[in-house]
Amino acid sequence: MSISIRRATPADVSAMSRVLIASITELCAADHRNEEKALAAWTANKSEAGVAKMLANPDLRVFVADRDERILAVGAITMGGEIALNYVAPDARFQGVSRTLLARLEDELVALGFTEGHLEATETARRFYLAAGWLENGPQANGRTVNGYPMRKTLIKAA
Repeated sequence: MSISIRRATPADVSAMSRVLIASITELCAADHRNEEKALAAWTANKSEAGVAKMLANPDLRVFVADRDERILAVGAITMGGEIALNYVAPDARFQGVSRTLLARLEDELVALGFTEGHLEATETARRFYLAAGWLENGPQANGRTVNGYPMRKTLIKAA
């Protein structure tokens, strides 16, 4: 029962939407504080239509982590060197899925020529990224839906 990471396809949209919304709703309460308005704003683009737009966006590379043909996590990178998404299904949390997906996202950034990656962590994910070698990169930012923590990581040593 190993975890497989692959590029997302249009056939994955429905499952991806479910994972994204469940992850935000159930795992990120420290960020949205169960405030209906904040939760609605954060999940607005995680509908099936929103996920389909993500897949069609040429600035994003979207990936899924699956096990036994079940999508457990969704991640994405931008062509600008950022990790844009890394969400795990609530019942797959603490099983190495997010860590495996993060490693693939970092590898993709390296393959695109980046020596440093950037992301904005939620309060919920902040410790996860710190444990994975990411460093805080500035003060907490006021985001559109939730506040985030800018982070960076050296992915490879410059030659």
